[in-house]
Amino acid sequence: MNRRAMLRNLALLPGAMVFYRSQHAHATVFASPLDVNRVRPPGAAAEDQFAGRCIRCGRCVESCSYRCIHLLDIRYGLHAGTPVIAVDKLPCLLCMDCVTVCPTGALTPVSQSEVRMGTAIIDHFACAAWTELALCRTCYDVCPFKGKAIVLAELKPAVVADACTGCGLCTHACPVSREQGEKAVNISPR
Repeated sequence: MNRRAMLRNLALLPGAMVFYRSQHAHATVFASPLDVNRVRPPGAAAEDQFAGRCIRCGRCVESCSYRCIHLLDIRYGLHAGTPVIAVDKLPCLLCMDCVTVCPTGALTPVSQSEVRMGTAIIDHFACAAWTELALCRTCYDVCPFKGKAIVLAELKPAVVADACTGCGLCTHACPVSREQGEKAVNISPR
């Protein structure tokens, strides 16, 4: 490479960096903050409508006596200030106080059995019961809808997706932790 070509490439570099950052920032600003074990509170509107309905008042956080709801910070762009629950750290105990204080309909009142924040997924390769390392039924025991949302099939837990609320009690209680930080049972947001 000659000197002229090197200088031309160096002159183009700042523009390329600005273009890359703008494309990356666009994806980050609008990307959903929900991920494995991160869900919206009970009665949440659909994710594509939630950020528009939520006025970021924080009433849901204040009303949650278990302190499982927290607000997203500025790193989440359009979703900054909206509520999420990290169920692996502190699950939703379905007290339903948050849905009664939301002034905009971002959270709407639903009964406990109708809540659909996500769905529990059991990793059969990590679960102590499925790998037959132990006779574990912790997720079944802590489930508020045991026998409906989590059932025991031949002493192994199984999730009934249509009945699972996604509260995360099973994830939080699971004694198995994987190297990636996930548990043997994780919540996939709806």
